[in-house]
Amino acid sequence: MTFIITVYKLLIRTLLTRGRLILLLLLGLVGIGIGIAIGASSSADHLDAGTRLVNSFALSLYAPVATLVFASACFGDLVDDSTLVYLWMRPVARWKLAVAAYFATISITLPMVVIPMTGAAIAAAGGASLVKGALLSTSVAVIAYSGLFMLAGLWIRRALAWGLAYILLWEGFIAGAGRNAGRLALRAYSRSLLHNETGVKLKLANLSMTTAIVVPLVVTVVTIALTTWRLRETEVA
Repeated sequence: MTFIITVYKLLIRTLLTRGRLILLLLLGLVGIGIGIAIGASSSADHLDAGTRLVNSFALSLYAPVATLVFASACFGDLVDDSTLVYLWMRPVARWKLAVAAYFATISITLPMVVIPMTGAAIAAAGGASLVKGALLSTSVAVIAYSGLFMLAGLWIRRALAWGLAYILLWEGFIAGAGRNAGRLALRAYSRSLLHNETGVKLKLANLSMTTAIVVPLVVTVVTIALTTWRLRETEVA
């Protein structure tokens, strides 16, 4: 446990750069600003407009991109500057490195994404169902994306670019081509949670509440396990 906490603190310090924080905090403020505008409008359907704000801004852009920036850098930065070897050479179980990295990622991204997007839902004045939908869907999205992009940062070079391609091309376009393709997009699960709470129809949001929660959690466990295996099998230099 002591080793996990030590690595966790080290990674937190590594990830929290001024540039990343400023950029992503500004995006969060944009979401809140849009929510305030929706709430101030007397002609808008606040529930519908607020749901579409959470869907199009938080679930399609802010949550995946913010998580990608931090999760891919968790091991990616250490690989790029050749410092991962100092952790890798320690005689400890590799799962401890993976768990420390995962929790370092969500410690930053969960509050950074969930708090402003829940605030935006409150400001949009769409009611309790919108606030609950925003809170639940963004939380599950960050939890699942963190494991996936952490693994990508360890496994492939230029994970940030590949991650953006996945978000924009696969989840943004290809996954919408059919029901089966949609099930391979994490966005389908977070959108389904939002839809189940608000009742507003959304593309790809056709999964039950149970499925929309369980599958992302399974993805998280699997990606942490794969990260552990990769750390165990890969020669780090």
